Amino acid sequence: MSEYFVTGATGAIGSSLVPILLDDSEPRLTLLLRAASAADLAARMEQLYAFWQIPSGDVARRARICALRGDVTHPDFGLAADDYQRLAAECTHIVHSAGNVRMNLPIADARRSSVVSAQQVIRLARACARLEKVEFVSTVGVGGRTQGTLPEEWLRTARSFHNTYEQAKAEAEDLVQAEVEKGLPLTVHRPSMVVGESGSGRIMHFQVFYHLCEFLSGRRTLGLAPGFGNARLDIVPADYVARVLAWSSTQTSTAGRVLHSCSGPALAIPLEILQERVRQAFVRGGRRVPPVIWLPTAVFTRILSAASVLLPAETRRAIRTLPVFLEYLATDQTFANRRTQELLAPAGHPLPAPDDYLDQVFRYYLTHTSSSAG
Repeated sequence: MSEYFVTGATGAIGSSLVPILLDDSEPRLTLLLRAASAADLAARMEQLYAFWQIPSGDVARRARICALRGDVTHPDFGLAADDYQRLAAECTHIVHSAGNVRMNLPIADARRSSVVSAQQVIRLARACARLEKVEFVSTVGVGGRTQGTLPEEWLRTARSFHNTYEQAKAEAEDLVQAEVEKGLPLTVHRPSMVVGESGSGRIMHFQVFYHLCEFLSGRRTLGLAPGFGNARLDIVPADYVARVLAWSSTQTSTAGRVLHSCSGPALAIPLEILQERVRQAFVRGGRRVPPVIWLPTAVFTRILSAASVLLPAETRRAIRTLPVFLEYLATDQTFANRRTQELLAPAGHPLPAPDDYLDQVFRYYLTHTSSSAG
């Protein structure tokens, strides 16, 4: 029987992965969750069961999940010695999808989230007596400021980064690359910006893409908008990334490879088109959007900074993150995915186009947030 150890089950990708793994009648899952107490752990699991639509009466599926209270950045994940020893003795598959998706953390905090957690995962993998495979979730952002198309391979060249999130993720990749070269059966997965599930738009948390949508709507910027030029955004549904992870975990042939779960050069969306789609969706959802006033980026930033003193505190905090978005979006960069698609399509995992899921993503967001959200 397969025994999966999954980090990040409360995140966008991990929360989509668990029900996919449970669709197979065989695997048992051990989930690592941060919680203040045993009662808090139980409450968090009930929230997850609700999201996964696993009712209390579904005893069989719930019995295949064991939740442990710990932290991926702590030695031995902060687990009791007997729990850690059980993991090492029984675990056959590790899926490491935990991470703090914030672009403006101090570098020490970003490294703790990405590099220290990678060290702990590697340590467990080396201790596992029955280990078959490790799936390691990284990001296409490890390319940093690299111009052009990011290749589907390990990166060995020096580069600079837009933010500490990219830098720390790149350092974590360097760490696991060294372990792969020593024989660790590990696959690196680089998703692009993750959005809700392709069929329903569901997502556990509204993260980076949704904050960007609020900016694109004009609701946070008084209608002011910078010129986007030819900038494009690469997005991918959470369930697609999760299906790639689940499939790859059963394939020894993917060990040592880098897989890109992203829309790629052909399907990345021009920001001007995305902005129009966002605004149309917001209007359909009953949200008021101001008229757009186009400005040069430098002028836009100065005016918005000056005007932010008149805005509510929550909006001011959001505006302070805008330069991070603008710098990220200003890079002329795409992400190769041809090799990954050639591998996945025959396995029954075709890449969905954004036109196939964006309306569902917008609808779910708008029906699960208040009109004052953002």
